[in-house]
Amino acid sequence: MLAKHCQACLWALFCFGSLVAESQAQSITALGDCHVHDGGVQYCQPLPTGEEVAVTTATATAAQQALPTAYSDCHGHDGEIFCVNDKGEDVGPIKVSTHTSETHSDEETAEEHAAHSDEETAEEHAAHSDEETAEEHAAHADEAEAAPAAAEKCHFHAGVEHCGPDTSSAATLTSCQRTARKYNLPLRIGSIFIVLATSTIAVGLPLLLSRFRRTSTWWLTTAIRQFGTGVIVATAFVHLLTHAALMFDNPCVGPLRYEATTTAIAMAGLVAAWAVEAIGERFVDARRTTRNNSISSSSIEKPLDAATASDSECGPACSPACDAAASDAAADTLSVAVMEAGIIFHSVLIGLTLVVAGDSVFTTLLIVIIFHQGFEGLALSSRIVALPAKLSTKLIMAAAFAVITPLGMAIGVAVRNSFNGRDRDTLIALGTLDAISAGVLVWVGCVEMWARDWEALRREPVRRALWAAFWLLSGMLVMGILGKWA
Repeated sequence: MLAKHCQACLWALFCFGSLVAESQAQSITALGDCHVHDGGVQYCQPLPTGEEVAVTTATATAAQQALPTAYSDCHGHDGEIFCVNDKGEDVGPIKVSTHTSETHSDEETAEEHAAHSDEETAEEHAAHSDEETAEEHAAHADEAEAAPAAAEKCHFHAGVEHCGPDTSSAATLTSCQRTARKYNLPLRIGSIFIVLATSTIAVGLPLLLSRFRRTSTWWLTTAIRQFGTGVIVATAFVHLLTHAALMFDNPCVGPLRYEATTTAIAMAGLVAAWAVEAIGERFVDARRTTRNNSISSSSIEKPLDAATASDSECGPACSPACDAAASDAAADTLSVAVMEAGIIFHSVLIGLTLVVAGDSVFTTLLIVIIFHQGFEGLALSSRIVALPAKLSTKLIMAAAFAVITPLGMAIGVAVRNSFNGRDRDTLIALGTLDAISAGVLVWVGCVEMWARDWEALRREPVRRALWAAFWLLSGMLVMGILGKWA
């Protein structure tokens, strides 16, 4: 009889505990503002109201950083409260504390109280809060502010902060806000001149070597040209197309109605580059045909004597050949101009996003961008130097590349305190420009540079072909490695 009474009492206590847990779970719908205290204990604020509660414990730094900053869908199970983390897993039981010893003794079993004592009692937590200085509280707030980035697996790539798509909805809503950062302004101003010097040296070196014909051998010229081709192709695929995809896949942009947005815009850039060159070449050919017709008519009416024709470097007798050479020169100049336009587009973005990146990654990005600009400068200059144009024209094209990235960095210094790299409109604008530039460089790199050069190289001896292939692949490899950071 006594045993039956005890069983009935235990069952009543269990039902009462379940009702209490269910009522508490109904009053707690989610947990927010989660942060880690000393000792690795994570505390969260019950929502919509309630006292701060201990959720879990993580001793390793990496494990603490991986903890989510919010939990949702809190519910009761067998007299205990559980909440759902960002991976859809139940976490708990959650120790709901009212900071009174009477309530603890009524609601907690001996085992729960022992476990709670191992983590931290409500009184100890209150004492811990009282003992914190203002500086410790500020540092704790900084850690809590940085926690969403860690929970969202955010990182800087090409100066823009990217977050993984597996974040919780609560974290995603707060991650799109601009993060206030402290910038080392003297370092950023000094880096403008460093990048300017690097770009100038890189784009000017082949021009300087071209003035000394003795050093401009076939082997050196081919190495620079093929290395530059590899750099341009890798820049298009590894850097620009990847950056554009990261921009459009950012959670702050939201779901896209057209999933192939990135590649479609890149294809539009490729078509635009082809159209500019095709129309330009037809225009040059039309002018050449008109000139030849007028020269033929004038030569019939006023024949030129042989002495004059022989003294003239490009007289009516050889005008078709001269016009063909001039047409090819114009086409080559147009091709290089299109390539430079694609490079300039993304160089502005590189300079801007480099300066607005946080101090924690700025030095690494600066080193990568220095190499990036150096290789791109060599690639562009190797094509400029081969143009049959005036030296002044070549210098103008080289100077445009040298100053464009520092110009973007100067813009970044001006807007550093207002630029939000996770703003939806900003991400779409950056992604669109990167994708267009990728398409332009795919056309120029693969068609105008790679395919055109190898039409001649395939007729060269095997030794020369292997030399060219080595430098082509080297350019791709080097820029591919730099794609890890920029």
